[in-house]
Amino acid sequence: QVQLVESGGGLVQPGGSLRLSCTVSGIIFTHYAMGWYRQAPGKQRELVARITRAGSTNYADSVAGRFTISRDSAKNTVYLQMNSLKPDDTAVYYCTAGSDNLAYVADYWGQGTQVTVSS
Repeated sequence: QVQLVESGGGLVQPGGSLRLSCTVSGIIFTHYAMGWYRQAPGKQRELVARITRAGSTNYADSVAGRFTISRDSAKNTVYLQMNSLKPDDTAVYYCTAGSDNLAYVADYWGQGTQVTVSS
């Protein structure tokens, strides 16, 4: 049974930071690229960050320079460090595991964790 379990979401003030974690089981972690999506009410789902098996990273323009994705193969865990948070970052964030190709396609999804940026 494949499980992706996110944690670390919550309420934070504008300009603050959060770190999301996602622990993976049921698949061989090192065989997959990992990505974080987000979806806000009334908006399209957005791929915000991706990390390949080799550790190369890509970011959406909306978060580049503020968010950092990383992975720890010893812990089967992927992280999303979010700094300088803005109200527009408010969304449900989903951890995914997927293809290690130029065009990322998610095969597995977590249940999501809510991030709310508000004063």
